[in-house]
Amino acid sequence: MEVRTVCGSITEVEADAIVVNLCEGVTQPGGATGAADRALLGLIGQLIASGEIKGKLHEVTVIHSAGRVPAMRVVVAGLGKSDQFDLERVRQVMGAVARRLQGKGVRTLATIVHGAGIGGLDPAAAAQQCVQGAFLGAFRTETHTTGEAPPELERLLVVEQDAGKLAEMEPAVARGEVIGEETDLARYLTNEPSNLLTPRVLAEKAEAACRELGLACQVLGPDEIRELGMNAMLAVARGSDEPCQLIVMRYQAEGARGTLGVVGKGITFDTGGINIKPSEGMERMRGDMAGGADVLAIMRIVARLQPALNVIGVIGATENMPSGHASKPGDVVRSLSGKTIEIDNMDAEGRLVLADCLEYARREGAQRLVDLATLAGATVTALGHVAAGMTANNPEWAEQVKAAAARAGEKVWQMPLYPEYRELLKSMVADISNHSGRPAGAVTGAAFLSEFAGDTPWAHLDIAGTSWSEQDKPYAAKGPTGAGIGTVMELIGSLAG
Repeated sequence: MEVRTVCGSITEVEADAIVVNLCEGVTQPGGATGAADRALLGLIGQLIASGEIKGKLHEVTVIHSAGRVPAMRVVVAGLGKSDQFDLERVRQVMGAVARRLQGKGVRTLATIVHGAGIGGLDPAAAAQQCVQGAFLGAFRTETHTTGEAPPELERLLVVEQDAGKLAEMEPAVARGEVIGEETDLARYLTNEPSNLLTPRVLAEKAEAACRELGLACQVLGPDEIRELGMNAMLAVARGSDEPCQLIVMRYQAEGARGTLGVVGKGITFDTGGINIKPSEGMERMRGDMAGGADVLAIMRIVARLQPALNVIGVIGATENMPSGHASKPGDVVRSLSGKTIEIDNMDAEGRLVLADCLEYARREGAQRLVDLATLAGATVTALGHVAAGMTANNPEWAEQVKAAAARAGEKVWQMPLYPEYRELLKSMVADISNHSGRPAGAVTGAAFLSEFAGDTPWAHLDIAGTSWSEQDKPYAAKGPTGAGIGTVMELIGSLAG
């Protein structure tokens, strides 16, 4: 989808549909909505008076203009209560509009910036979220269906009447376009069936995606991984006929303000290994590489936006399968860090892969670390599908990550990392166990990872509950979400100044 910023009045823009908005409780539309109402001879006001338009969040009303404005359709988007409006809702509002219009013959959509001036929201930040919301709502999951696909949105015009604001608005709109496009790449990869997206295919796609943007990409296979001593990752890969892949992407900036390591869990299919999962819902385990998909998208965004920060992206890609070669509960392996690990549960495989990947990123010069992973089902039990669990070994770094999430309009909730949780991972035969049973399951996985982050400031984002929407929503189809990308990009922006 092509995105442009346009200076002018929304009622005069040539488009298939124009979008204005209304807060809940407002009875007399003003601003751009008032201008559209006057052009439509008071029709919006009549629909408000009749109760058909209430301004509720996610409400989308499509009015055919009958030639009174250049656009065939005028869309009134409900913003909900003004005192509850924030950046997340900006994104949702535009997602709801795009989803409603997708496949309806609307190829060019023009919109005002929703939320500009409401509740102190920064207009540029709101413009960025408007654009990201359009990508959110327009994304299609039916990538392997046969037959003719319905027409898609091809062009989004962000309309600003005040020419003096364009200098601030244009970069924000461009940033939203880049993040929206690459987030959709992550969503596409997360949704791909595991027979079509094996570790090798993921590595090939990463190489091609990096080559397109001139981004350095290195892929290490099983022999190189073994030579390095990444035996925790190899322990997971043993059960599969598909060779594991370590995908390493590097962005080098002029005048860089340090180096951030971004690490992603890339389990392209997770059966649970010898500790096999129940069959119900196992098809969803194709999405256990959502963290890895996020990292690839983040590296492409970085290459396109070029912040003043070195970034190294590391994806540990493998399948977790049961076989005669698979690792068994009670096995002991030596990780890249030198620490020995007792494998108590092969369905706690993600932390084994991440342990080696975190150490690898540290050795490559990462001064700060953040990992994204669908790590623990217990995090879904604790937080549902609303917020990602966040754990950190450094209070200042934790506050930076939480602030970045707030700016991105994403919800994270910090989990504790008390020493007692580490005690639960004691092993009789090794330095640490990879599993401690049900108690504190949302925390002990992160406690395990903290051992391999060492003294490097590190934050873990458990996106097990947020990387996938379990149901259709007004602003997004059921399926992958790309959760976490916005938070990390805001984090990168703050580190880069």
